Amino acid sequence: MDGGTDGRRITLYGKDDFAGVRAAGRLAAETLDMITEHVKPGVTTGHLDKLCHEYIVDHDSTPAPLNYRGYPKSVCISINHVVCHGIPGERRLIEGDILNIDVTVILDGWFGDSSRMYVAGQPGTRARVLMDVTYESLMRGIAAIKPGRTLGDVGHAIQSYVESQRFSVVRDFCGHGIGRRFHEAPNVLHFGRPGEGAVLRPGMFFTVEPMVNAGRPEVKVLDDGWTAVTRDRSLSAQFEHMVGVTEDGCEIFTMSPAGYTKPPYV
Repeated sequence: MDGGTDGRRITLYGKDDFAGVRAAGRLAAETLDMITEHVKPGVTTGHLDKLCHEYIVDHDSTPAPLNYRGYPKSVCISINHVVCHGIPGERRLIEGDILNIDVTVILDGWFGDSSRMYVAGQPGTRARVLMDVTYESLMRGIAAIKPGRTLGDVGHAIQSYVESQRFSVVRDFCGHGIGRRFHEAPNVLHFGRPGEGAVLRPGMFFTVEPMVNAGRPEVKVLDDGWTAVTRDRSLSAQFEHMVGVTEDGCEIFTMSPAGYTKPPYV
């Protein structure tokens, strides 16, 4: 899940803190692994939410989105032209739907946040390419994370690749610092200029979670106050990892234990 922060002070976590956020990140990734086989035509998004909720609770953890600022469910599920914060419910998946499932857990006081794309059945060609580009942009952004570089370097790596593929990066939502709190400084923009923004330092924990649209970047939030959709109703995709800056690069806390990266998951 994405969001902002009120303060500008960036927390630098110590070496001992990596173990806590590593465990929380792994559980978020394991939840996404678990739900993979259940994503298929005919299933409701509410059922997928229920399965994730039960899995998280069964692992002595708490689903962070539930009741967060009034959010009514345990995960976010965003289908087709929904950019983010889709609320699970009675909607049944149909053949070719693409969807993002966004999981955040609280384990022993640490937050673990990750999301992946899924497909009900087989995706269309445009949807498949969009998901491939979005995942590649995520990994290019993460590859730019090293001490001494800036968040502008990360955003530029994402934006330049996405736009070279003739897709667009959403500006209205961003990644965020994370650790003992759901949303902390810094805001992590998925666009930017090299050398601008906060300088990366060891001990910074944050999410990288580009949202990429097949059409224009503009979005709007529906009347429920949560669901964000593309204004032109074009498809949207998102992948999210949680990372920590190390002495010589970064550690991804939310890699799939099952080896899943992007659809198809086989």
